[in-house]
Amino acid sequence: MSQLTIILWMLNVIVDTSGQLAFKAAASASAEHDGIAHWKHMLKRPWIWLGVICYVFEFVLWLAFLTLVPLSVGVMLGSINIVVIMIAGRFLFKESLSKWRLIGIMLIACGVTVVGFE
Repeated sequence: MSQLTIILWMLNVIVDTSGQLAFKAAASASAEHDGIAHWKHMLKRPWIWLGVICYVFEFVLWLAFLTLVPLSVGVMLGSINIVVIMIAGRFLFKESLSKWRLIGIMLIACGVTVVGFE
């Protein structure tokens, strides 16, 4: 992989993870509301808009990344986002990582490593 491909991939992981974490923060902060009030409260929070901005930027990065790698490789490398998001959720939101999730993280990481060295 070229240096540009690696940079785009890493930026994609960072921006996608940031967007997911921003959405989680927006959803968590409005847990005291129900129904439509919940959604209205979330729309007023800056976290939701940060998440939307991250997703727009991530979309552009993903398209640029896919112009440089085959789709089958890109999707496999993109799977590392799941691992990073789960680990970040553990540290930032105190979410649990069960034995099976940890095994899944290791399997995904191994698969991404194998594809990355292709």
